[in-house]
Amino acid sequence: MLTRQGWLVTLGALTLVGAGRLLGVLELFILGASAGALALFSLVTVSLTRLRLDVNRTVNPPRVYAGNASRVELAVRNDGARVTPVVRLFDPVTGTRGADLLLGPLEPGVTARAAYRLPTDRRGIVRIGPLEVIVSDPFGVASSATDACPASELTVFPHVDDVVAVPHTSGDDPHAGADHPSALGRSGDDFYALRPYVVGDDLRRVHWKSTARRDELMVRQDELPWQGRVTVLLDVRRTGHSSDSLELAVSAAASVVTASWKRRDLIRLVTTDGTDLGFAAGTAHAEAIMEFLATVGATSGGTLRGTVDVLSTTRHGGAIVAIVGAVADSELTALARLRGRRDSVTIVQFARSSWDATAPAEQGGLVAPGFIKVTRDQPFREAWNAAFHRERLPANRVVVTP
Repeated sequence: MLTRQGWLVTLGALTLVGAGRLLGVLELFILGASAGALALFSLVTVSLTRLRLDVNRTVNPPRVYAGNASRVELAVRNDGARVTPVVRLFDPVTGTRGADLLLGPLEPGVTARAAYRLPTDRRGIVRIGPLEVIVSDPFGVASSATDACPASELTVFPHVDDVVAVPHTSGDDPHAGADHPSALGRSGDDFYALRPYVVGDDLRRVHWKSTARRDELMVRQDELPWQGRVTVLLDVRRTGHSSDSLELAVSAAASVVTASWKRRDLIRLVTTDGTDLGFAAGTAHAEAIMEFLATVGATSGGTLRGTVDVLSTTRHGGAIVAIVGAVADSELTALARLRGRRDSVTIVQFARSSWDATAPAEQGGLVAPGFIKVTRDQPFREAWNAAFHRERLPANRVVVTP
């Protein structure tokens, strides 16, 4: 197809031919005809160019936390019998102008490699591709584009701060993982699942029946005793957040989830729009929560009071961490009503000064029992760690008076 320059050449050719014929000037007619011949020659040249390229694109790694590096690695091999012309590789990337690369002539069987970095400053899904191989004539009059690689995605998880886990509560019990299908193991622990043998495992835990059936060593994996439960409540209402405060709140939720996952707690994420990912432990569940947090946005529906009512009717014990933005005092009071039904309740509120540089300074940190305020001078990581280092939440009793 003709490029923008090609259309200009064609338009100029028609204009010169028409002017030469109208005015009877042979030179104008010749110039116009020459320009038209150039456009036709370019179209024929591009249409007859045949490439046999093997293009391989890899996103490494395909999932990262915000701020960590990820890049696309390209490998292009010439599978044809002739040297390739100079070609252009264009890969669209969400939030950027895309990657635009020029590939020099390749001998048959030769592989060229290139790489470029992807934007990972903010959480979300970065879409890459589809990758186009563009062939053009030497004059840039005509070009032909072919899709060489399908679209792929990079998942950018929220930024995670290094924070301490919520202290164990009296609601933790040896059978906290009983939500999983289980049967009592011979060792007295709660049986959870079978997994392949890893060097160093106790051979006494080999499950011989499954080993014989699968033709590989399978080991019994038991539930961890005294496994904690943590429910993270995230307020995603548009009325309570700006775009900046929502990012901070999502990052805080991801940090608490990560700290609890590292301690192998049962984790549950609940949002005010009705999402409930349920209790579970393990890497797969933690990654599922991170996948959700990577794309969660502000919503116009849902209420904090309604979410609190749902939490108050569940029988599961453990700790609750509520992460909110601008909320009314009555809503904070509703959260405080969870005391007696839960073993601990912690409210994390992001004050305006935490995301607005023009807002007046506020008192931050642990401003009341169970109530942590995040401000400009007390960011989340500092406020959270300081609060749990200074005091341990008492079991079966929480007083929240913001």
